[in-house]
Amino acid sequence: MIGFILRSAIIFTLGLAATTILAQSPFQFPTANRALYEPGNELKFLAPTAPEKPWTSGSFGCVRDNGNRMHEGLDIRSLQHDRHGEPTDPVSATADGTVAYFSRKPGLSNYGNYVVLRHIVAGLEIYSLYAHLSEVQPGLAIGQSVRAGQVVGIMGRTSTAEPITRDRAHVHFELNLLVNDNFAGWFKKNSPGERNDHGIWNGQNLNGLDDRAILLEERRQGAAFNLLNFVRSQTELCRVLVRATSFPYLQRYSALVLPNPRAEKEGVAGYEIALNYNGVAFALMPRAESEIKSRARFQLLGVNEGEARANACRRLVVQRGGHWVLGKHGLEELEKLVY
Repeated sequence: MIGFILRSAIIFTLGLAATTILAQSPFQFPTANRALYEPGNELKFLAPTAPEKPWTSGSFGCVRDNGNRMHEGLDIRSLQHDRHGEPTDPVSATADGTVAYFSRKPGLSNYGNYVVLRHIVAGLEIYSLYAHLSEVQPGLAIGQSVRAGQVVGIMGRTSTAEPITRDRAHVHFELNLLVNDNFAGWFKKNSPGERNDHGIWNGQNLNGLDDRAILLEERRQGAAFNLLNFVRSQTELCRVLVRATSFPYLQRYSALVLPNPRAEKEGVAGYEIALNYNGVAFALMPRAESEIKSRARFQLLGVNEGEARANACRRLVVQRGGHWVLGKHGLEELEKLVY
């Protein structure tokens, strides 16, 4: 019954959104490279991890280490180079927004020099990220308004991870939902002794959406594309019940909270949450105490086994003794969400 109510509410809400939210302007590409729209030319757009690797290794998803490691963005190839072969492509804002964060200290992150912008699209708060920059645009300031297409940096190869060679120079581009304003406290509690040099703008606090799918859907749907509907229609990996009633995500992404008259009448005791395989909470329904059958803080309600096997790299759910359970990373994701 719980699953039926959740699915019905999603369908109802999607239909409502389609009739009440105006079409939004599409995201722009962050560089002049548009080869994503050229079928068969994926290698002109995406930089694979090595010459012998397929283009998919530079795309979004479970594409690294033979499908065992997540890549939360697109590695978009350079088009312009100086006489030394270094990339010189301007990197620009994908949509109107404001500067949320930037780092000019490449030795402090796998992102190297990077910029995070905040946007409101279709009523949804979303954060774009541009990494491995050779430089952040001079004069950029936190809180500064930016227009779509405005240059925020220059493509480069900066990173603390394995070196990025000139032949695969790229900008790592992400579109994310922010998990928790209290991330710094969660990180300190769960990673004692480890440094967090970027506060809430640590990559662990940004859950990536499939930006390749977004760009292609925009191309296909044109002005009819709606980001909120895209997020609401994510493929479900699993449903969980969390015994928590107040956490920042509920306010930031109130458009993803579904109605439940019973909980509104009796009081909210927890939330039933649908997660995609990257841990994005894309549907949250309040639940009354009378609807909850366990005292556990986190309860796994259901698993989409096909999705769990097709996209297993985050290991949010795992099989033990023939049964699906929340894995270590799944529990960490939920702890981070409700901290």
